Order: sequence, then structure tokens, then C-alpha cells
Amino acid sequence: MALKKVAILTAGGLAPCLSSAVGGLIERYSEIAPDVEIIAYRGGYKGLLLGDSITVTPAIRAKAALLHDLGGSPIGNSRVKLTNAEDCVKRGLVKEGEDPQKVAANQLVKDGVQVLHTIGGDDTNTSAADLAAFLAKNNYGLQVIGLPKTVDNDVFPIRQSLGAATAAEQGAKYFANVVGEHSANPRMLIVHEVMGRGCGWLTVATALEYRRRLAARELLGEIGDGAEQYDVHAVYIPEAVIDIEKESVRLRAILDRVDCVNIFISEGAGVKEIVAEMEAAGEEIPRDPYGHPKLDAINPGKWFGDKFSKKIGSEKTLIQKSGYFARAAAANAFDRSLIKSCTDLAVQVALEGGSGVIGHDEDKGGVLRAIEFPRIKGGKPYDITRPEYAALLAAIGQPLTPATTGGAAH
Repeated sequence: MALKKVAILTAGGLAPCLSSAVGGLIERYSEIAPDVEIIAYRGGYKGLLLGDSITVTPAIRAKAALLHDLGGSPIGNSRVKLTNAEDCVKRGLVKEGEDPQKVAANQLVKDGVQVLHTIGGDDTNTSAADLAAFLAKNNYGLQVIGLPKTVDNDVFPIRQSLGAATAAEQGAKYFANVVGEHSANPRMLIVHEVMGRGCGWLTVATALEYRRRLAARELLGEIGDGAEQYDVHAVYIPEAVIDIEKESVRLRAILDRVDCVNIFISEGAGVKEIVAEMEAAGEEIPRDPYGHPKLDAINPGKWFGDKFSKKIGSEKTLIQKSGYFARAAAANAFDRSLIKSCTDLAVQVALEGGSGVIGHDEDKGGVLRAIEFPRIKGGKPYDITRPEYAALLAAIGQPLTPATTGGAAH
């Protein structure tokens, strides 16, 4: 059957690729299959459940290139899990007793959608896979083609997810301004919290990019403060053990010497310990529809800031999150190139009748292909044996600690 109609949705959190990916899909279809009708569901799976969509008109197609310069998502996002019926009912997306997958399936059938392009992280794409399987059981041959969006770059088996490189660059830009706050207060502790559940890769990449930019600031040390006041003094990620006691001794020595300490910490670091403390205190753990603890609610940056502040004797502690600044940025040149190669292949796969998540498959030599949905999962840990990580820690004087799968803090 000839391809006549496709749908696009973006879901999950934001990343600096969503607008560009939507624009890229529209451009590619307009280039090689202009007769294919395109609709977009507003607000991700929420829009699909509610039947809320927009038609990509000729006027939109003509201006699709402008989307590459925008951050956020032009069609909106939401965190909706189609297999979590209770949450969908609570949010008014389906009625009591309805199966959200069936509601979504009926809507796709009603809209005549043959290919669903999902742009999101592992949760988004596994939800899409569940939906495709549900439809297949009911004799509706929906193709689902995912694009991997996550600033964490933590999706198995994808080498590089869309938007992650831009997020690292933007996080470095953000901290370049924040770090100057040390000059307003003596004995200042600045905690730069890098957004993301499993963002060891992003935290390291952000620190490396920041230090690269710092090296270009030639006046440091010639007028007033030297480079060490602006440098990164610690990088804490979920994949490596954080020895708070030993690190406190090291960081206090830095504070005594240069009058400030700058920490980069992954939002996912220490979550296991924080959740355990909250549960022991009888506090309820806020969770998203996928069952993950809501990181903004448990606030790892503040937790670590409080711990270190007392132990190192800082007079003021500043917690700053770069995530909202970084994740809503427009894609940079690297990501635009990656997005184009992925959206071009996504359209090709759609026209050829395939399904899967488009990405460079690490298990197959890094080839760009449609990766089978059952092989997609999140939580890929950053490899702390990578040479750039060891070099970073050596450069800032932080000991290389053992790996941990739980983001432990001791």
C-alpha cells in the first residue's frame, strides 16, 4: 500500500533537537514524497489520546527550515505512558475503564495514519513500540519510526542521541556566567546541577566543554582572580562512587586556598541515597507516570550542597541548574548534521515499510539504521574508563573512584 499519511509527535522532556527534527521530517517528505499528508499531534501522546492534531499545510512546509533555529517543541510535549491507565484517567485523557492503548489505536485508525514518527527518549519510543504491538495484534499495520531525543545520551544501543551535544555546549555557556558569582562572596560554594536522570555523559561533556572555553580566557591570572577560581573543582556522576568524607577534605583545602569551590554534579547522582533518606523520614516520593522519582522534587543539587557546605565551611552556597537553559536551546551545527542524517533515513524507512528507532547502532559497528524496538532501553551508564574522563579528573585533582550502578554517595 502506498504511503499516504504520516503523523509526528514529540514527547518526554525537552532537548535541543525537537524543533529541528520536526522541521527535518517535514522538509524531507516535502522533497521526496510531497504527496504524503503530514499531521502533528499536539502535546505528544496527550494529543493522540484527545485527537488533537494539526495539519502540516503547504504554508508550514514552505517555512519548515525556520524550525531549525528554534528551541523547545513547536508541537508541544507531555509525559504520558499509554500503559498507565490510572494516570491517564486521572489527567482526563481517557475515561474510567478505557484502555489508553485502544483509545490511541482508534484515533490513529480514525486519522488514517500509516506511519507514526515519535521524537523522544527511551520511554517515548518504548511506548510507541507497545502501541505498535497492540495495533499489530488487532490487525492494524502501523509503522512506528522513532528518533532518539535525550540530553543524557543514555539510550542503548545508540551511540549519540539527538540534542545531547548542544545541551553540553549550552550548559557550559550557562556556567560561564554563573561562576563569576564567586567574586561577590568569600568562601563561596557553587553547585552546578546538570539536568538528567542518567546524565553522567552530559555532566562530563559539559565540564570538558566549559574547561575548553575557560582555557581561551587569556586574561585570567593577569588581572585579579586566576584561572583556578573559575575552574571546575569536582565532577560527580551516578556512575562513579562519591566519597563525601574524602572529597570534603580535598574541597576544603581548595576553598582555603582560592576562596571558592565549583562543583559539577549530575542530577541523577545520589538519588538512591536521597530517596532512602526521604522514605526513612516518612516523606512521599513524587514520581512521574513511568515510576521514576521526580528529580526536581527530590533536588539532588541541594542535598549535595547542604552536605558539602557544612563539611567544608563555606559561607554561602549557590545551587544553579543549567537544564532549563540548555534543553530548550536550538540545535548546534553538530546536532543539526546528526538530525538531518537521522530524519532523512527515517523518511526512507517510512517509504520502504520499516519500523524502528533511527540511530548509530553500537552493537553493529556504529552503522546508522532503524534499530529494533525490543533492543531500545534507557539508563545506559557513562563508561568511566573512557580516557577523557580520567584526563578530566587528573586535570582538576579529583581521585578516580570505582564504578557504581546506583549513583552511590558514601
